[in-house]
Amino acid sequence: MGLLAWLILGLLAGWIASMVMKTDAQQGAVMDLILGVVGAMVGGVVMNLFGSAGVTGFNLYSLLVATLGAVILIWLGRMFNRNSM
Repeated sequence: MGLLAWLILGLLAGWIASMVMKTDAQQGAVMDLILGVVGAMVGGVVMNLFGSAGVTGFNLYSLLVATLGAVILIWLGRMFNRNSM
């Protein structure tokens, strides 16, 4: 997948994940982008563990996988912040 497609997919996935996890007020577009791109990698690993394909291109399935990964990252971030207090 091209760099521009990764960035668009990451931005969309990060934004959707921030809306689902209600963190959209605390983070901006750059954080959405980072969460989405890293979330695509995390989501791909998780899906591979379950025997499914990870991110397969610029399509709806890949957007869902990336969003799942970004939600996992936000959840892990909350867990670490809660334990450090």
